[in-house]
Amino acid sequence: MKKRPLIATYYFPNWHCDPRIEALHGKGWTEWRVAQHATPRFPGHIQPRVPLWGYQDESRPEVMAQKIAAARNYGVDAFIFDWYCFNDGPYRERALNEGFLAAPNRQEIQFALMWCNHDPIYAHPGSYWKPAEKNWDGETISPKTFRKWCDYYIAHYFNQPNYLRVDGGLYFSIWNPEKMVDGFGGKTAAAALFRELRDKVAKAGLGELNLNARGSWWDRTPGWLESEEKKFREYGFNSFSAYQWNGFGEEFPAMEYRVWMSRGLPEQEENCRRFTLPYSPIACAGWDSSPRTVQSDMYEPRGYPFSPVAVNNTPEYFQQALQFLKELYDSGVCKSEMIVVPCWNEWTEGSYLEPDTRYGYGYLQAIKNTFGTEKTSRKERSE
Repeated sequence: MKKRPLIATYYFPNWHCDPRIEALHGKGWTEWRVAQHATPRFPGHIQPRVPLWGYQDESRPEVMAQKIAAARNYGVDAFIFDWYCFNDGPYRERALNEGFLAAPNRQEIQFALMWCNHDPIYAHPGSYWKPAEKNWDGETISPKTFRKWCDYYIAHYFNQPNYLRVDGGLYFSIWNPEKMVDGFGGKTAAAALFRELRDKVAKAGLGELNLNARGSWWDRTPGWLESEEKKFREYGFNSFSAYQWNGFGEEFPAMEYRVWMSRGLPEQEENCRRFTLPYSPIACAGWDSSPRTVQSDMYEPRGYPFSPVAVNNTPEYFQQALQFLKELYDSGVCKSEMIVVPCWNEWTEGSYLEPDTRYGYGYLQAIKNTFGTEKTSRKERSE
């Protein structure tokens, strides 16, 4: 029997107080405020989405312990934390540092980092009339900043016994590789910095680094993916992943989830087949970024976060997507050891596995129904 894939999920850490965010919205603000004040924007639109566990503070170890226990019980093996940093330092890091790393059961699940080098405007309500201001530059990361915080990674995260190792090395992902390469001064400088990081990881006795490029892979013209892979190989990346399915069409304001799925899953198979480096295919639980718009504005196609909403994203349909990826993995087409599910808790993008008041633990149960758990998988292999 083929080994069960490792199931990972992205973790969005904006459900705790952060000084930078409070400076914009006031003392005590978290993105739960956005989720709580979401309203239906068209007939049949389900909002607000309400967490079954309530509006928790993820920086508390006991809260994170509940998340870890649920993840493991339903077959999730790893959290990939979105990690945000500007040239003057990180933010939103308390969920990881104070919550996850202090949780009494933290060793029961693996974790990794994805450096999210994008502007923070994407996590705040967007106005119809006024384009979101770029209050900070989250895209341009200097070589000095990269070195400083990668040294911090090695000392505080990479050396943890439960840091994720997959596809041959310590998993470390970059949200927007092209922007990071540009900030470093181009391909040659970026390749040198990435080699330097690899050498530091090896010198620390941590083995190989699996440097992962997160991408959208929009263009499906013949040969394009191959040219992308060649470029990223030259930069020094080992593997690829994605954060959401492509496949948004002209439908607005609503798009049937099963239609989105029918567009997104074939691309996952194509990426697995055409990339020679490991590509971790994804199954998306849903999409609804409407809470991130000013609720009193009209809901029209103005670009993100005024995006089409994937409606009828039931756990049953989600399980069909997972089953597609399981068959892809079992067939040997998938070169990666890992399947990724976006996301654990992106409530204001309608992309979450955490239980809600509508479907309960339905999305998590879909994972368990499809893949079982690591524990049950080991038992099956032993028999």
